[in-house]
Amino acid sequence: MKQLAIYLVLSTLTLPSVQGQGTPSQADKAIYDLIDAYSEAREKQDTILLKKILTTDVDQLVSTGEWRTGIGESVSGMMRSSATKPGTRSLTVEKIRYLNPQSALADARYVIQNDDRTARQMWSTFVVVKQRNQWKISAIRNMLPAK
Repeated sequence: MKQLAIYLVLSTLTLPSVQGQGTPSQADKAIYDLIDAYSEAREKQDTILLKKILTTDVDQLVSTGEWRTGIGESVSGMMRSSATKPGTRSLTVEKIRYLNPQSALADARYVIQNDDRTARQMWSTFVVVKQRNQWKISAIRNMLPAK
């Protein structure tokens, strides 16, 4: 009987990790969609969409070392960056790690395809939180890998 109880406890503890190996969960899909919406908002310079998907206390550390704090500074910095550094941006989520049911880290490849056909290849980590049943971006960290 004791062995059965131990088996049931261990099975319950390993169930969440097994679940993550199949098709994406609803939360995964919502986070993928959130990052796609962020990419679209940046591409179209859509400040209304950005303000809808970012938390008010969002912060962003960009690859140049600039640290943007708060939604106003972050959105204006994003618009300024998109305008002064043209190119096609793409974000591909590689991994989502849940910290708890209300927050997760989403790691993404971030590529800016420049007009001169060169590509700037970076990584972005998004801290996402669930607020009022909607996933939002709370923090962004962009990294330029050392060569």
